[in-house]
Amino acid sequence: MPLTIKVYSDYVCPFCLLADGELKAAAAERDVTIEHLPFELRPYPTPTLRPEAGYMQTSWREKVYPIAEQLGIPMRMPALSPQPYTHLAFEGYQFAKRAGIGEAYNSRMYKAFFLDGLDIGDISVLTELAEELGLNGPEYREALENGTYREAHKQALHHALYEANITAAPTYVIGKTTIKWLLYKEQFLEAIDAELKKQRLEQWSTGISCTIDGCS
Repeated sequence: MPLTIKVYSDYVCPFCLLADGELKAAAAERDVTIEHLPFELRPYPTPTLRPEAGYMQTSWREKVYPIAEQLGIPMRMPALSPQPYTHLAFEGYQFAKRAGIGEAYNSRMYKAFFLDGLDIGDISVLTELAEELGLNGPEYREALENGTYREAHKQALHHALYEANITAAPTYVIGKTTIKWLLYKEQFLEAIDAELKKQRLEQWSTGISCTIDGCS
């Protein structure tokens, strides 16, 4: 049975994109499955970030750009100000997941925002991206306009906030181990192997018991 890695992330989180390829590279070398779950950093009506703010400029200069250069990812801070809300994109994720391309959809949303500078809070932009992925554009747009997956997304957020107690993006739940922040491929592999070893020990220990006749 493969190990499940739950990824709590937001499409406007640069570190989620930076870690995405590292996780996939690690997963390709182990028997694991990846499940993406939404975690909005700034849900409506909380004000979203503005790229011209000093905090943003410093964060990108000191953290984001150096890591992106190291990993060879040509990302730039999107000029959109303020940044878009991501609830519509996440409702679209529910649509894509039911069509069996949730992982591809997630990757495209990251790249659409951080590599292409697109407004992923705009339904027309989202519909074009959905069609690019092979989804039915009119049906996708209608689902967003009618709020077809609004409740499903709200339930997913409730899970992240009140059941999984997620407070930051990205957060990775690898088996029973929770890790915050960006990890590199080797760090993911170490975490995966440690969790697999822990599970093997638990299985081994539960298989041992003793009676008056001896132990088995």
